[in-house]
Amino acid sequence: MKGALGKLTKAVIDRPGVTGTAIGLSKGKPCLKVYVKDRRAAGKIPSRVDGHRVEVEETGIFKPR
Repeated sequence: MKGALGKLTKAVIDRPGVTGTAIGLSKGKPCLKVYVKDRRAAGKIPSRVDGHRVEVEETGIFKPR
C-alpha cells in the first residue's frame, strides 16, 4: 500500500487545493486518502491506485498551531 501511496502523492500533490495524502480507513478497510481544502480540488483524482480505493476528504487548509 505504501507504494500506491507514493504513486498517488506524486500524481496529485501539486494540484491546486490538494493539502495532503495518507493511508487511512474507510468502513474499517484500508484505503488511500487525499485531503483537499474544498470539493473543487477533488476533480480528476483517481478512484483507485494499484487496486486500492482512494477517498477524498475535505479538510480545509491545514494551519500550524
